[in-house]
Amino acid sequence: MRKLILIVSTALLAGCATSDELGPAGDGPVIALVNGAGATVGGVQAEPRTRGSYIRVAVEGLPPGDHGLHLHAVGRCDGPAFQSAGGHWNPAGKQHGHLNPAGQHAGDLPNLTVSTNGRGAINFLATGGALNDADGTALVVHAKPDDYKTDPSGNSGDRIACAVISPAQ
Repeated sequence: MRKLILIVSTALLAGCATSDELGPAGDGPVIALVNGAGATVGGVQAEPRTRGSYIRVAVEGLPPGDHGLHLHAVGRCDGPAFQSAGGHWNPAGKQHGHLNPAGQHAGDLPNLTVSTNGRGAINFLATGGALNDADGTALVVHAKPDDYKTDPSGNSGDRIACAVISPAQ
């Protein structure tokens, strides 16, 4: 477990941004990303920025391929299916996906690519507003890629990993 946290922390810190908007990497705590059995499969950092939150995700041990990645409305990750996280974070009442003319949810994020060795990492700016509302937010990894248009979840399949971004972070 310590080895995985060290690997995840190193991967997260390696994705440092250089723009003034994003600022230096590594300021926030690493939040455990867990699978349906409760095992740690990666880590997440979420750091407030002027226009949203800069998020870093690193995973190890997930199936290879592209996976939908979304912010969900409730900061709970009760396994094995993570239904406790609710629907996508959608404070503006939009439809799903940046390719949907009526979209997009604030919680719609880019797909996470996992290589054949089970590792993947992604960094991005989530611009939908503050993630640290009263009940927190959940970052969920899905089994299949998001098609960026089909409401409500982009046909991204089951929820296979989850991390809670709590109000204190």
